[in-house]
Amino acid sequence: MGKKICELCLSPDLGGLELYMMRASRYLNEQGECISVINAKGKLRSYYDGTVYRYFTLKRHNVFLAWLTARDLACIIDNEAIDVVHVHWTKDLPTAIIAKLLSKRKPKIVQSRHMTMTRFKDDFYHRFIYRNLNLILAVTHQVKSQIEKFIPASIRPKVETLYIGAQQPIIISEDEKNSRRKELGLADSFTVGIVGRIEPQKGQWVVIDAIEKLIHQGIDAKALIVGHAMSDEYLAALQKDIVMRGLKDRIVFTGFTREAQVMMQLCDVVVLATENETFGLVLIEAMMCGICVVGSDSGGPLEIIDDGVNGLLFKTFDAVDLADKLSFLQQNPEVRIEYALKGKQKALDVFESQKQFEVLKMTLEHG
Repeated sequence: MGKKICELCLSPDLGGLELYMMRASRYLNEQGECISVINAKGKLRSYYDGTVYRYFTLKRHNVFLAWLTARDLACIIDNEAIDVVHVHWTKDLPTAIIAKLLSKRKPKIVQSRHMTMTRFKDDFYHRFIYRNLNLILAVTHQVKSQIEKFIPASIRPKVETLYIGAQQPIIISEDEKNSRRKELGLADSFTVGIVGRIEPQKGQWVVIDAIEKLIHQGIDAKALIVGHAMSDEYLAALQKDIVMRGLKDRIVFTGFTREAQVMMQLCDVVVLATENETFGLVLIEAMMCGICVVGSDSGGPLEIIDDGVNGLLFKTFDAVDLADKLSFLQQNPEVRIEYALKGKQKALDVFESQKQFEVLKMTLEHG
């Protein structure tokens, strides 16, 4: 009989980390016994309401009352006979650790480390956390190296690398693609997509700058910006700047959508322009769709894109370099198609979600 797993994520937001947790919990639920514990007011809840997947909600208290959240989680652990708590959001670690100590079952605590680590963790707080943590799953080899560098060996739990997987998409027909492009005002323009939360560090502004440079080169280019804004003020400022630069008809915002991979299929190229993306799930999702990708030359994209083989890398936050790479791909469609085909094959071979989730399941049960 397999172990019972609790997927924990009390983040109020909705991004790659949260969606990965949701997909992992569904796979684990279908393979055995798994429950999810999520934020009562978080955006993840909409992915659970009305489904067959069992979940509990908790109120996330401030730091002074955090023990209340841990106490409630401990009750869930004991009542549901949980063997392993799988943590995704780093801020949930103290809650999970305290709940473990309060519970009767004393489950194993496993963390998927989605973020980079940049400083030493040798103070009293981190010694308490890591001594009570059983396993860390780093989402890239780079993150694994950082963990081994910054957490002293005397308190460091076992560390393994496990990539985040992407689901194989439903490929839309050419007729639907053309219809949707027309609806969005993309028509036959060379379309560059960027998918993710709209905020400065995600680099939407870099793509906009690059589109402007392509237009000055005489290229009929447009950007499709997919995702919700973290700040209404920032979005308003971005849109005002677009109007002032005469790009209003060249930049298309979709807002939040659950059809991200459909939107990717409307693009000629998908760009990940984040300053320092830990992994880069968006790139893998685009590759799965058979779309050519371009990514920043830092962090996770370095482990996903083989530059000049299945995509291109550009200098981080360098709109000139990005424009040069996009111009090359626009003028050489045969190369763009070759990169897309090789990218799709790598995504299927290395990053397919079912393969990764099977490894995750075995790791949580036996690791």
